[in-house]
Amino acid sequence: MIKATLTISDRIQNKLDELTRAERQLAHSILENYPASGLGSLSVLAKGAAVSVPTVARMVQKLGYKGYPEFQTELREELKAKANSPIAKHNIWAESAPSEHILNRFTDAVINNIRHTLNQIDPDDFDKACSMSANIENHLYIVGGRVTHTLAEYLFMHMQVIRSKITHIQSTSNTWPQYLLDVKEDDVFIIFDMRRYENNTLKLAEIAHDKGAKLILFTDQWRSPIHLLADIILSSRIIAPSAWDSAATPLLLLETMISEVQNLTWGRTKNRMEVLETIFDQTKLFRKFT
Repeated sequence: MIKATLTISDRIQNKLDELTRAERQLAHSILENYPASGLGSLSVLAKGAAVSVPTVARMVQKLGYKGYPEFQTELREELKAKANSPIAKHNIWAESAPSEHILNRFTDAVINNIRHTLNQIDPDDFDKACSMSANIENHLYIVGGRVTHTLAEYLFMHMQVIRSKITHIQSTSNTWPQYLLDVKEDDVFIIFDMRRYENNTLKLAEIAHDKGAKLILFTDQWRSPIHLLADIILSSRIIAPSAWDSAATPLLLLETMISEVQNLTWGRTKNRMEVLETIFDQTKLFRKFT
């Protein structure tokens, strides 16, 4: 069975309730620019968080590290992991892969990803994201990147049935700036950005944020730079015994969101579905069995 190692972000979030006020202040400072925030000296980290050096040393030990050097070594490994190419990711798994069949190994990895993700997701944040996505007073924009456009398209296809005032943007297209012309304050952007994080997606998020839009970010355990702008962050663990990361956990969150938004809007959604079915009948898109 593949064990999914906790990131330092996971450890901090698991320990937040046990930390002192000063340690929580330090924890939030680390997470604001994670994982690069801890790459300087102990004294620099303490000064940046406006806490004492002993506070840093105590919190590092509470997270399970013998000292700051061990903590910093793991941060460097995480920073390296954020930029891993598909070849590098494959080599990591190939070197340590157990001998069991790939079906079992991959399934174990996905189950671990789901378990860790659900332990970290704040249900109130998830509910708020669903409510924002259901509100047709504001336009909904869905944004995907080079790989994550498949998740964005999946969400868009369902949301297009559920609600009006919706736009799908691919940040990899050179036409994305024109989609931002009509963005208004409190419009909602659902953005997908997984490692390796894309510059176009970040720039799009910055412009949308400057125009007063609300951002819901689907990202991974290392968190896209967009997390500094996002109103709600839904992070998924995505590691798998493959050259590519797994989309299973983000897809689980997506399908759960679709189900909840449908429930929140069922009266309106049901009417839209009935109209759509009539159109399908007229186009003879689907084969009928008698």
